[in-house]
This record gives sequence, C-alpha cells and structure tokens, in this order.
Amino acid sequence: MKRQTVIGLVLLVCGFVGTCLGADGQKVVVIHAGQLFVGKSDVLLSNQVIVIQGNRIVDVGTAGSVKVPAGAQEVDLGKSTVLPGLIDGHTHVFKWKSQSLDVQMLHTSQYRMFEAAVNAKKDLEAGFTALRDCGSMGAQYSDVDVRRAINDGLIPGPRMQVATLPLIGSIGMPSERAFPPGVIVPTMHLVFDGPWEARKAVRQEVKYGADFIKLFPGNHGSRGRLGVEPTMTREEEEAIVDEAHRIGVKTACHTSGGITLRDSIELGCDSIELPVDLDPESISKMAEKGTFLVTDISNKRSWEQFELKATQGKLDQAAMQKVSFQRALKAGVKIAFGANASSGAEDHGSQAKDFEYMVEYGMKPAQALRAATAVGAELMGWQDRIGTIEKGKYADVVAVSGNPLENITELERVKFVMKDGEIIRNDLK
Repeated sequence: MKRQTVIGLVLLVCGFVGTCLGADGQKVVVIHAGQLFVGKSDVLLSNQVIVIQGNRIVDVGTAGSVKVPAGAQEVDLGKSTVLPGLIDGHTHVFKWKSQSLDVQMLHTSQYRMFEAAVNAKKDLEAGFTALRDCGSMGAQYSDVDVRRAINDGLIPGPRMQVATLPLIGSIGMPSERAFPPGVIVPTMHLVFDGPWEARKAVRQEVKYGADFIKLFPGNHGSRGRLGVEPTMTREEEEAIVDEAHRIGVKTACHTSGGITLRDSIELGCDSIELPVDLDPESISKMAEKGTFLVTDISNKRSWEQFELKATQGKLDQAAMQKVSFQRALKAGVKIAFGANASSGAEDHGSQAKDFEYMVEYGMKPAQALRAATAVGAELMGWQDRIGTIEKGKYADVVAVSGNPLENITELERVKFVMKDGEIIRNDLK
C-alpha cells in the first residue's frame, strides 16, 4: 500500500510539472546508451539504460529490464559510447611553467584564480568530471577557494581534491635558486626543516583545506642527473607520511627515482607521482604494497629533444619513463591517469592525448580507460562515489561518438558531459 502511494505521488508530480520528479522532488533523467563502458571490465554493454534521480544513479541495466519513469527527461545516446566521467589524477589548475617563475612573479594569486577557473571549466567540458590538483604552484591556498566555488555552484568545474602547498625541505627546487639571498620569491612550497616541523607542516596544510599531502622527496633532473638530490631526510619524510595517515589523509610523493623513490615506497606513500626511472625492485614493492603510479607521458615526451640537446644526449627522461611504465604495467602496479596539465605539453582541456600514449606504451584501451575511471577513483579514495556507472554512484557521465576500445583517440573528442546529474554539454542531439 505504501509503495503504491509513493508511485502515485511520483506520477502526480510528473503530471503537474511536465518533467518527472522523484518522491523527494528531485529531477529524473534517463540516458539511453547504445554502448556502455561500466568501468569494471574490458567489455562494452549494448542497449543500456541509466536512470538518474537528482545527482545519483538509481538504476542501470539492459533496455526492457529497467523501468523508465513516465515524464522523465530522456537523453538519446543510442548511437554513442557512454562512460563514467573521466578523472585526471595529477593536474594543476593554476597555470605555471617548470622552466621559470615568471607566472608566480608577474601575476597575483587573485589574477591566477581567474585562470584556474577557466582551466577547470575547460577540463569539465573535455569530460574530466574529477581532478586531483597536486599543488597551487605559488598561489598559496587559493586552490581551496576554487574547489569551494565549484562545490557552491559559483563556477563550473570538476569535483576536486586539492593539495595546496607541496612540502619540501629548505634546499628547495632548482628553479628557485636563481635568485640571490634577500630577493623575495613566491614559493610554490611549504618549506620545513626537521621531523617536527614536517609534522607541523602537514597539520597546517590540513587545517587550511588540503585533501591530501603532496611532497617532493627528491629533485628530478637537477644538474643533468636524476633522483640523486634528496630535498628531505628519510626521517622527515617518514614524519610526513606518518602524520598524514594519522590524521586520515593520503600522501602523494613526487620523485623521479633513486633512493628517494625507494624511501617513498618503503615509508608507505600512497602514490608515486611522475617518476622517470623505476627500478625492478621498486616496481615489485609498489605492486606488493598497492602503491599507485601516476605518470605524465606527454610532458616527458615534449621535453625530449630539448633535454637531449641540453645534456649532450646523456639524459632522456621520456625513454626512461617508457621503459618504467612498461615494467610497472607488466608487474600489475596500479596505474592512474595524470597528465600534469599546465606544466608541460598538454594544456587543460586537451590532456586526453595521454590516453593515446598509454596505449602506445602497452596498455589495452580498456586499461587506459580504467586508469582514468575506476583506478582514478580508488587513487582519490572516492571509489564509493565515482569511477563506474553503478547504482548509488554520482551521475558523472560522458559520451563519445565512436568506440574507444577500438580507437582510444575518441576520448579526445568527448561530445556529451554530465556532472552531478546536470548536463554540461550535449553535441549528440
């Protein structure tokens, strides 16, 4: 009797407003998908129906097995491939370039927030409905405000986790050493010395809004060498990881290789960011411990010719990264998509180019898709919210015209984007 009353109420509301509303007054949208990539396997499911109420998926299944509520807004994607919203696991919405500090020196954080808002909108329209922003790059805690503005509906953008200021020892980064003492340089980092200062830095980051802790255990490519210049001691890094985990946030360790890589894995860093030289022992430990690998293939490839010339052919990070990626893939390491937009080759809205490189390096197209969906969600600790098209998940959905399992470059031409149950763009009408 109660169930009949609820159904009657739904039908009554639909009749009055012309668009079906759930019993709680939330809009109901039904997507008809010609092909559906759920995100849990390598296959596409044909002729699927997704029912969305408010911002959640409430049902999904083969047409005919799923009840379509009368009066629901229906979206016909019957000639398209539908996928979970994409996740970029390593990005920077605040524009910067690693070769100089011009952006930080010449623009205020307030101006850069407008750039960040534009970049977030570009990413969303390209199908990236969630971002893991790995540092405000000199804009201090402004990434927290960008996240808040998106969540409050003031500006369009993906769901975001932010790292605010990456942690580093007082030796700093090579790009910060071109200035003599006394010159005030807008730092991209929160600098510390000693284990207790390191713990305090973690607490400060979380206090002001960091969702996870980004740290630079070792400079990469410094003085034509790789992974040989630690920025912090093992004790300092251990303090950071321990304090972050004690508080309940994850750690993202940016290191290229060598002892800083091995320490990061052994100490329990949740992810290794943008590494170049992964030795077999480190790869084995990452697979064993479940440590995530986040790579930026397009960036390293963009530096290749410049780097070879600058080092007289002695350093080729792109070639080293390719070998490392293939070793990690073979060993079963969890690999998440992360294009490192704003710092290299791929700008915001165009980072899907990395999918092509991931497949070129040996991934199956379905593996590359999962790297930016289910695996990306697990990296963020949001596997119960996003990453797959399943009942109960947030309604973050994208679609392309063709079949990305046959041609991965389809992801560079996303035609439909829905975030939180709201249609952001639909070029498939």
